[in-house]
Amino acid sequence: MEAFNQHVARTFAARFVQMVVFLTFLTAMASALIQRQTFVLQSTSVKKLCGTHNIITVNGQFPGPTLHVSNGDTLIVKVYNKAQYNATIHWHGVRQFRTGWADGPEFVTQCPIRPGGSYTYRFTITGQEGTLWWHAHSSWLRASVYGALIISPRPGTNYPFTWPDREIPIVLGEWWNRNPIDVVNQATRTGAAPNVSDAFTINGQPGDLYPCSSSDTFLASVKAGETNLLRIINAALNTDLFFSVANHTMTVVAVDASYTKPLQTNVIMLGPGQTTDVLLVAGQGIGRYYMAARAYSSGQGVPFDNTTTTAILEYEGGSTTSTPVMPNLPFYNDTQTVTSFADRLRSLASQDHPAFVPQSVDESLLYTVGLGLINCPGQSCGGPNGSRFAASMNNISFVLPTSFSILQAQQLGKKGIFTTNFPDNPPVQFDYTAQNISRALWSPVKDTRVKVLKYNTTVQVILQGTNIFAAESHPIHLHGYDFYIVGAGFGNYNSQTDPQKFNLVDPPMRNTVNVPVNGWAAIRFVADNPGAWLMHCHLDVHITWGLATVFVVNNGPDELLSLEAPPIDLPLC
Repeated sequence: MEAFNQHVARTFAARFVQMVVFLTFLTAMASALIQRQTFVLQSTSVKKLCGTHNIITVNGQFPGPTLHVSNGDTLIVKVYNKAQYNATIHWHGVRQFRTGWADGPEFVTQCPIRPGGSYTYRFTITGQEGTLWWHAHSSWLRASVYGALIISPRPGTNYPFTWPDREIPIVLGEWWNRNPIDVVNQATRTGAAPNVSDAFTINGQPGDLYPCSSSDTFLASVKAGETNLLRIINAALNTDLFFSVANHTMTVVAVDASYTKPLQTNVIMLGPGQTTDVLLVAGQGIGRYYMAARAYSSGQGVPFDNTTTTAILEYEGGSTTSTPVMPNLPFYNDTQTVTSFADRLRSLASQDHPAFVPQSVDESLLYTVGLGLINCPGQSCGGPNGSRFAASMNNISFVLPTSFSILQAQQLGKKGIFTTNFPDNPPVQFDYTAQNISRALWSPVKDTRVKVLKYNTTVQVILQGTNIFAAESHPIHLHGYDFYIVGAGFGNYNSQTDPQKFNLVDPPMRNTVNVPVNGWAAIRFVADNPGAWLMHCHLDVHITWGLATVFVVNNGPDELLSLEAPPIDLPLC
């Protein structure tokens, strides 16, 4: 009888989801727009840091175009690849209900767009509002191929906070004086760690503290007394970033396009991939104030870019030449500030924006995340002691296919592209955060393994950081889903005591979670979106080394709960 009741409950839940999807579709049709865009990937000459560089851009813009849509709109973006590299575009944080073919990660949901080729991404924004972004998802192209995706509430509805007088996108980036593709290719060839960046940027500009940069520093003009909505995106390749505005308090109202309870703070920290919306009232004396960002570096002895990027917040009616006031940014390794900020975030959990936190789970998974080293038989590689750097989840260093995408292989039933035996728990249990971990545990297995989830399964993933070679904070991004961060802590996760401290009422909902250095984070979501969904560290150096896996979510019970057919122009491998 209990099994029958569970079956009935699950059937009802699936039908309820179908009804919600259908009603959402009907509602969206009344006010939604179909927006068409064209992206041309091309080599563009730009001047930065006293030199001229050729970088890959979209439509000749760096950063790329900011896209403005509303909740319910359909976006159709035709991408022409006129660059010399394979390319894809990922719509970071977009749920992609039934449209996994448009998600974008190379060899996961599609084969790359070859030079001279094209592909049209088609998807609908469903039930999402706030700040997301788009970026390349092939090699290190996203160093320069990225832009903001701003989703406004449906026409006739409002933000759940004071309507701002103006909105200002703030896109944080990372700059190399060398071609980033050459940087990662050299590291891959030698096995060494790639060179760190030469600068950070705000809206494409390094700012006053770098040589040959002052004349192009980004400037935001504001009026005294007005409320400004800063939409802040960390598009940096490999660096967590602190952000602050001199003499101004920020009120966080959303993260990763999910509304939060208002949170006042003088500084925020964003991992690569994360977004934060803050309200800033221009309530200081008329003048000029720096907005500034610099690294949060959690790994002891791990090289990082220690420079600071700035932009200027300038009050109208004041001096346009005075020296701006500089904010007090935390020190590079200030984990306490990072933890305090993360711990205070809460979902809005209001009547209009409720929090549907799973109270129980069907699948409980424990995934270790961290670095490793692989021996180089018969040669000396560029890593420590002649080894090659690697990274892994549950000791599996993920290898992308090359002849087929995982989603295509799953849909066509093609064998030999991946296996479905990704472990639910670490193959060897040990003291994950110990100071001295046995060298026998340092070498992961390189393979293409996925975890298969039944449709509508409630999933909990414990992401456990390790101290193999070097412990670091890892920004883990899950494609195709938002999830609730129900808990986090330092040390090893304790399955008996830590769940007692979980927040199952109003935890923050995100698409990218920063796993604390030498710690863990617990996330929950319902696998209600069929497809192949990459979960990976958003430090690109780490995904290059294999810190990733894929959830393959099966179709639901009928067509409206199943993946759409692949587009006719899906690129071939």
